[in-house]
Amino acid sequence: MQVLFSAVMGLVQGLSEFLPISSSGHLLFAEKLLGLIGYNAANIKSLTVMLHVGTLIAVAAIFFKDWLDMLLHPIKNKTLLLLFIASLPALFAVLLFGDIIDSTFTGWFLGPAFLITALLLCLAEYATSKGKHTISDVKMPNALIMGGFQAVALLPGVSRSGSTLFGGVLSGLNRPVAAKFSFMMSAPAILASFIVELKDVADAGELSTLFGVDILVGVLVAAVSGFLAIKYMLKLINKISFYKFAVYVAVIGIITIVFQLTGFAGFPAFK
Repeated sequence: MQVLFSAVMGLVQGLSEFLPISSSGHLLFAEKLLGLIGYNAANIKSLTVMLHVGTLIAVAAIFFKDWLDMLLHPIKNKTLLLLFIASLPALFAVLLFGDIIDSTFTGWFLGPAFLITALLLCLAEYATSKGKHTISDVKMPNALIMGGFQAVALLPGVSRSGSTLFGGVLSGLNRPVAAKFSFMMSAPAILASFIVELKDVADAGELSTLFGVDILVGVLVAAVSGFLAIKYMLKLINKISFYKFAVYVAVIGIITIVFQLTGFAGFPAFK
């Protein structure tokens, strides 16, 4: 049974990390609902750590040539520097507001955070640029704006990909380039999250739990579903209406708020 639950959580992580609907929010939401049918979340920290590995594998595989070119030609190819710059706002946010951000992972702000994602997606649809750009057209201002919105997405329920896509089109990039840079931005973000969570697992003396069969199944499902989600978004990004994702996330947000107000399935109340 644990293998099945881990596979479901892996699917949730892989799809929601790269579709603009919030992976952290959906993992919290899924964890509560799966608990109603017997899901034991005792090793949820270990599972979360390893699911990040799965989505990191997906990003590495999709953009393998880009990563290789960045590493081999760091002076000519400025993307690696821009990814570092884009990561700074989230780093500063963690340093300044780490305790507040950590408190939201109990889920008390989950419903409103989903609604924030819906608003950002509506704004992204409205602000979409039709210009022709390539990844080389991403400059420092674009990276900083997208990085700023990535910092907002530290809150569970606020989609990292959705908010950074909005930041990209707001700063003048077209959808394909904004999407590609957004997905590439996820690599350092996922890696940083993995390192922090890995330390927590190590401090708790639970490193041995990272490689159970159920967790490895979750990693595999997260990697495959994440790979497919990136492919889907990159292929159809100009044809997708962000309004559809916005409606979905808004509905999830309203449902979550109702659950929070009623205490259903252990959803925490607002603080």
